[in-house]
Amino acid sequence: MSSSESDDMSDVEEAARAAANGDGDSSDEQENGSGTGSDDGEAKDKTAENGTENKQTWEDLGLIDILCQACRGLKWKAPSKIQREAIPLALNGKDIIGLAETGSGKTGAFALPILQALLDNPQRYFAVVLTPTRELAYQISEQFEALGAMIGVKCCVIVGGMDLVTQAIQLARKPHIIIATPGRLVDHLENTKGFNLKAIKYLVMDEADRILNMDFEEEVNKILKVMPRERRTFLFSATMTKKVKKLERASLRDPVKVEVSSKYQTVEKLLQYYLFIPARFKNVYLVHVLNELAGNSFMIFCSTCNNTVRTALMLRALGLAAVPLHGQMTQNKRLAALNKFKSQARQILISTDIASRGLDIPHVDVVLNLDIPMHSKDYIHRVGRTARAGRAGQAITFVTQYDVELYQRIEHLLGKKLPEFKCEQDEVMALQERVGEALRTARVEQRDIEERKASKTGKGKRGADDSDEEDTEQFNGVRKRLKPGNAKGGGKGGKGGKKSRRN
Repeated sequence: MSSSESDDMSDVEEAARAAANGDGDSSDEQENGSGTGSDDGEAKDKTAENGTENKQTWEDLGLIDILCQACRGLKWKAPSKIQREAIPLALNGKDIIGLAETGSGKTGAFALPILQALLDNPQRYFAVVLTPTRELAYQISEQFEALGAMIGVKCCVIVGGMDLVTQAIQLARKPHIIIATPGRLVDHLENTKGFNLKAIKYLVMDEADRILNMDFEEEVNKILKVMPRERRTFLFSATMTKKVKKLERASLRDPVKVEVSSKYQTVEKLLQYYLFIPARFKNVYLVHVLNELAGNSFMIFCSTCNNTVRTALMLRALGLAAVPLHGQMTQNKRLAALNKFKSQARQILISTDIASRGLDIPHVDVVLNLDIPMHSKDYIHRVGRTARAGRAGQAITFVTQYDVELYQRIEHLLGKKLPEFKCEQDEVMALQERVGEALRTARVEQRDIEERKASKTGKGKRGADDSDEEDTEQFNGVRKRLKPGNAKGGGKGGKGGKKSRRN
């Protein structure tokens, strides 16, 4: 190893030495603690399910002091159920298949054992975490950096939509943890000189059922071929594939299945409803529900990118602060939209399924399934954006006459019938005219944006980037206000546009 590499590693090595020196006295206590913990595990599970604080501590799981401090620094008072089950097994060197409801602390369940192993054996390119979406990759990186802040852990996020050269420079600095989407990681393996995964000790697949799906088959095969067989592999998800061949592709060795929920389920504090409506009045009912539950923070799921933008434009035309998020946006704009919602500068995030998996936004109060998901497992992930880590939340699914079969599949998966969300039909229909006008305005806005994009195509990179107006805020209403004779069409939208410019 070169002297520069050893200098770079000194922060982790120093932390490792300090942990080794300072932790010797507590090892007996940890063994005793974990022993007593297992004796009354059932009682603890019950208290955890009821939401009360669990008696088992981070030390009881076998974690070293510096990581226990990091957990408490993040206000993680006690380990969650999946963490209690998975961390001791991971520290003992087992491959793990972890299945737990969304929002139950799965990231901590794989991040903490990896960080402890890194302290025991400091090296660069130590672990790779694969995720299906870019936003989830950034979130996992934040958690690793927060947990590893005291030991100087370096992380690198490798996702599509960002500059390849910049990412290659980050990889050349040899981070400890690489968090990546499969496609972009393969790009770097094939094109970035000097980059390889031959020394990797840990591979994690977060949202593993999605990564092992056909969508990523080619990329995952390429990644597995260039990784050492002598490694630990963790698969985590809220819904896991049952197809053995898919799991075999992950090259697990004698895996232990950690399943803290025996069937696909949602957390107990999540109130779930359905709303059976005529398809042509879907937008009217949406606005009514937003008014009824005003003051809450909403995530609205749509099936297509176009519907996401159109719904956001319609709500902004009604004076509601909504921001869209979908796969056709540039990565920088996707992150900007997400940050606006996370910082609570916007109360409504309208998204396709790219935001359905793994994202942890604590303040989400209500999830609305405006378009019902095609796959019933996606429902579990969508509604898991609320009622996270012991908090309460609501989820409402809009069911039209065309969605009955898809909805019945969801109820079958959940194993229960959901109650209906009550609406006064007269109150809903009173909004019909206003919503209809806002929808017409939104369609005109959307057509204008698409025409502007088309007209700027071929004008170079800057022109293409300037045309990327997915946020819709700076254009909504403002342009109409500037055009004579269009004040009526853009009144409320203009107000919304003005507000967005101040923010």
